[in-house]
Amino acid sequence: NMRTNVSIHLSKYNSNKMNITEATTFVLKGLTDNEIQLVLSVLFLLIYLVTVLGNTGMMLIIWLDVQLHTPMYFFLTHLSFLDLSYSTTITPKTLETLLTSNKSISFIGCFTQLYIFILLAATECFLLCSMAYDRYIAICKPLHYPVIMSSRRCLALLTGSYVIGAVDSSVTVLSMITLHFCKSNVIRHFYCDTAPLLSLSCSSTNEVEIIIFVFAGSTILVSLTTISVSYVSILSTILKINSTSGKQKAFSTCASHLLGVTVFYSTMIFTYLKPSKSYSLGKDQVASVFYTILIPMLNPLIYSLRNKEVKGAVVRLVKKRQGSRKLR
Repeated sequence: NMRTNVSIHLSKYNSNKMNITEATTFVLKGLTDNEIQLVLSVLFLLIYLVTVLGNTGMMLIIWLDVQLHTPMYFFLTHLSFLDLSYSTTITPKTLETLLTSNKSISFIGCFTQLYIFILLAATECFLLCSMAYDRYIAICKPLHYPVIMSSRRCLALLTGSYVIGAVDSSVTVLSMITLHFCKSNVIRHFYCDTAPLLSLSCSSTNEVEIIIFVFAGSTILVSLTTISVSYVSILSTILKINSTSGKQKAFSTCASHLLGVTVFYSTMIFTYLKPSKSYSLGKDQVASVFYTILIPMLNPLIYSLRNKEVKGAVVRLVKKRQGSRKLR
């Protein structure tokens, strides 16, 4: 009896081992079954180039112009860095799967992509939170602004955002790595995301789904609540301003941030705050394309086109360049 039990356990162990080794590589087949593959690849390449130029340009303008060395632009520099980073985590690999015959990604590569993506996305949630807090202090407590939004406070808010992002990402990825992926190695998505990966698991995903829902849910909920409370306070302060020009000036400083927040959170909520069973290839991929490829391109446009300070900084830099050329 004991021998048979040992042999049963060994066979189970060996089969599990086989199941784990089976999924050493995954195949990304999200947008590849499409007839418009070439059109998508050209579109994604153009969007990626605009993303790189827009975000790098934004960081350079803020770095070169002394007048933009304020807390708001300190956060905006890091928002551009995050957008550029998570677009780079996903778009080049997506372009490779669209343009070449290589559609595979290693087990380690897949989970590394997932880890970096969750880290950056969760960090962005709390960075947007910090930006809302900055606007709240600027409009509701303008006299105390230089004291409250000190360099140390800004650095603490930024570090806190990255720490929360790292915790969120580590917990999600470490809980998912324990699963056995033996159903199939074909990921029906254009990058490694939680829902498509969970659907490949042949072991129970209930506990992992609860962990993901709790962490993703609390990240979105806490940050969105903070942003909402900040903006309710901002709005009530703006309404108390007597002059129309004062109201417009106060609101214009928040309008671009509010637009960026709305676009980012609506797609995030649609994708993550629902059970993985309701994962649909079409709808989820459209939402994912939006916040992984489109939003990183839109953010610099939202924050620069609606911003007189950024436009002014560009004009100053161009004049400075022309002036230095004349001196030569």
